[in-house]
Amino acid sequence: MSFYPVMTEYASVPLTEKFAAVTEDDVRRSLNKMTADVDDFINFMSPAAVPLLEEMAQKANRLTEQNFGKAIQLFTPLYLSNFCTNHCVYCGFNCKNKIPREQLTMEELDVEGKAIAATGLKHLLILTGEAPAKAGVDFLEDSLNVLRKYFPSVSIEVFAMDEDEYVRMVAAGADGLTMFQETYNEELYATLHPKGPKKDYRYRLDAPERGCLAGMRVVTIGALLGLGDWHRDAFFTGLHAAYLMHKYPEVDISVSPPRMRPHAGEYEPVSIAEDKDLVQYMLALRLFLPRLGITVSTRESPEFREKILPLGVTKISAGVSTAVGGHTQENEHVGQFEIADSRSVPEVCEMLNRCGYQPVYKDWEPIKLDTKVHA
Repeated sequence: MSFYPVMTEYASVPLTEKFAAVTEDDVRRSLNKMTADVDDFINFMSPAAVPLLEEMAQKANRLTEQNFGKAIQLFTPLYLSNFCTNHCVYCGFNCKNKIPREQLTMEELDVEGKAIAATGLKHLLILTGEAPAKAGVDFLEDSLNVLRKYFPSVSIEVFAMDEDEYVRMVAAGADGLTMFQETYNEELYATLHPKGPKKDYRYRLDAPERGCLAGMRVVTIGALLGLGDWHRDAFFTGLHAAYLMHKYPEVDISVSPPRMRPHAGEYEPVSIAEDKDLVQYMLALRLFLPRLGITVSTRESPEFREKILPLGVTKISAGVSTAVGGHTQENEHVGQFEIADSRSVPEVCEMLNRCGYQPVYKDWEPIKLDTKVHA
């Protein structure tokens, strides 16, 4: 049980040379196939595919509408705590950064949850730093008990857990897990995570699979574009998603392709993924995995989010704050990173309607069996 052997097998392949060897005819052959395999994914990710992005976009749009219709699910993140014991050099929550550290009380969390629910949103993503002594599994269980009053769907984006801890999260009402590997380059990962529990590459890599085994309904993965070579991280993200989709067909697997944004700290991206690079990545994902969910966050600008809607997007965030208490508290807070799209929920819905898409507030309700009927 691990993606690691698969990844190791491909890690020994000279990917740069394979990308460079692809021709436009190779890409066209892949585009004409009914289903795509890993070699086709490499073709779609290659430099030779760049002149064919429009043809790729047309097919990606058809596949997306066949599988998802013209519907985009909405969600928003809620930051519970920014205490962290990790030294991730690229993250605003790095324990060495001199930012105010905050954590919501259950009373404050109730206020935040109620305010977000008043916007109509039904899907929520809760986040913390990695400080289990302050915001551990017990704290998350208590938080889920508060938030499940307002939201039928609550996902977690927190520290990597053991399988039995994920089982506790599911039992408390969490139905989704987001876990970013940050970079699939194991050597680079070690330099970016010099200290703290997140330093354990393998433990984090296998966390999404532990979530699948624990009963999560939705599992979202991704790499943070800007830490390493974006081609390589994008390729391994797609490979990881394919592995999970094949092994856990009962779980909805999604990919989020976040790009680096300004944050507290001095780290600068070493590999910039331009707009056309992100477009190529999304198109390649859709052509490789037609049933894959694709999330685009407010790290992207309003204009860019609107333009890429037809290319495969299935879920976007709205009314976002990346600070603890940022939805209701008026004090000045330091967020995990600066967002690029600060539009409210109604403003994002207006944009979706104008573009011909249906904003979806809710598409999920836990089944409650009537024990009297089924006894």
